[in-house]
Amino acid sequence: MNEWILLLLAATVGSLLSLSGGLYLLSERKGAKVVQKYAVPFAAGALLAAAFIDLLPEALEHGEPRAISMTVLLAFLAFFFLERGLSWFHHHHEHADKKGKVEKHRTTSLIIIGDTLHNFIDGLAIGAAFLVNPAVGLVTTLAIAAHEIPQEIGDFGLLLARGMKKKRIILVNVASALVTVVGAALVYGLGGHFDVSQSLLLASIAGFFIYIAASDIVPTIHSESERRKANLQALVLLFGVVFVGVTTTIAHEYIAHPGHDHGEHSHEHHHEGDAHRGHEGHSHEAHDHSDHHHDEHSHDDHEHHNHD
Repeated sequence: MNEWILLLLAATVGSLLSLSGGLYLLSERKGAKVVQKYAVPFAAGALLAAAFIDLLPEALEHGEPRAISMTVLLAFLAFFFLERGLSWFHHHHEHADKKGKVEKHRTTSLIIIGDTLHNFIDGLAIGAAFLVNPAVGLVTTLAIAAHEIPQEIGDFGLLLARGMKKKRIILVNVASALVTVVGAALVYGLGGHFDVSQSLLLASIAGFFIYIAASDIVPTIHSESERRKANLQALVLLFGVVFVGVTTTIAHEYIAHPGHDHGEHSHEHHHEGDAHRGHEGHSHEAHDHSDHHHDEHSHDDHEHHNHD
């Protein structure tokens, strides 16, 4: 399949899949809260597995370990300061104050803008991953879709709480979700024209994933007060790790690395060049030998003539 088609298809399906939690909320609010409670730890496991099982090993194949470690750290810190500056940037649940009331400081517009910005950043990550390898791109898309599901439940809930009609909520969120496709296409299209370090791209995405899992999702799991539910969430987190780990293995097994074929072609071309150069060298040696034999023959004729 053409890589452009695969990219656009994956980004579109992933974006629409991420809305499934929010759509379920509109029809079954109580059930959606239960889904969100267990979708959050699954997302944490998916993000951590994508970072440590897929992205970082792939980055270490292409780059220098110290540079990759520094890039992961810088990406982590960059998203930390971005979220601090934009408090509406990323939320997986409705925050509550000490009285248990849902926070009201975020307006409807800020919720939509924050969700759109976050979807665009998700698209940048997907596009960058596809630049390296379609298999990495698919695993990245899967991890992003997993963590978007509980986030969209939270955003849908906030918009409902502010009185927005269900139909408008759906239209706004579909438009916002498709920004992911725009971001992915933008990076993938422009990246081909620049000499971009694949290892640093992967390390940046890994830092992004680790930040989301460590700073937002995992604390949400720890906030569960009931031991039985907390233990179940921990098991779901492990299932997320295993699921993405297995998916990573399958993706790399059945989706060819574009650089691999290119490498084989270059290797074959190198051998063909060596054979061609060897043939030329052999012909040149034969030619030199013929010239040398001709010179010796001419020299003997000359000596014979002088003798006569």
